[in-house]
Amino acid sequence: MARIVVIGSAAHDETIRLAEPLQADAHLNGILEGVRLGGGGANTAVALAAAGHEVTLLAAVGRDAAGDAVLADLVAAGIDTTSISRLDQPTTRSLILIDPTGERTVINVARCEADTPPDRLRTLPADVVYVRSRRRDLAPLLATKTAKALIVAHLPPVEPGIRPAHVLIASSADLDAAAIQNPGMLGLATSGGLARWVVITAGAAGARAYAAREMLAVNARCVRPVDTTGAGDAFAAGLIHALIEGQPMADALETAVRFGTEATLWPTSGLPASAVQHLLRDEPHGNPA
Repeated sequence: MARIVVIGSAAHDETIRLAEPLQADAHLNGILEGVRLGGGGANTAVALAAAGHEVTLLAAVGRDAAGDAVLADLVAAGIDTTSISRLDQPTTRSLILIDPTGERTVINVARCEADTPPDRLRTLPADVVYVRSRRRDLAPLLATKTAKALIVAHLPPVEPGIRPAHVLIASSADLDAAAIQNPGMLGLATSGGLARWVVITAGAAGARAYAAREMLAVNARCVRPVDTTGAGDAFAAGLIHALIEGQPMADALETAVRFGTEATLWPTSGLPASAVQHLLRDEPHGNPA
């Protein structure tokens, strides 16, 4: 079991399942499926806790009923919430539109975020720090952890020295053509020369990992998605868990793709604990396409 600190959001996701594809200038029918725990940080934290790790989430929620519900869900998932800030803002809320193919469109309605970075990170014991935040002021805090903890960070932002991390993860959808064509340069610049690996996900096409003199590729198995929300967050959890377990990157990438693919087969924002347990026993739940 590792001590993992996750920096990211915790949210209430309100989901609507559409009866037809999302399109402009149309009146669409849908079913309101309800509210569930979401947010990139929370999604990854839940999966890592289910994998048996000691997880602390650095996030912010409002002093409202939604914030109370988010905290209750996180505590129920076994996550340390004592470092989550309560702010006089609405809790982060997103509308998730899920089309008939399981693809999702996210509409951020409210975002709860502190004005200053989470200085609490300096004193928290951590074997791993995972960053799922677009804050541009985290570099000094992360630099205090690089000598003793594995730092894994999600991109963007993509700016010189903004993410001192050993492993960088990005979706191909969030990168421009130049970054995708030269991931090594992207990693060196963004991490200030610290990155050992740059991992680029490509949805149903799987993922690739790039090091100085190595490139690894893993294809995803073909499935019929139910809901793709949080698949990237599940991917990150799988990668982090595998690296903690001492797996080489080739095997860790396989594990990450399995976690990400599995997440698309559940009507949740990310992986439920039961799905993580199936994966750890090498028992995928899914429905093949």
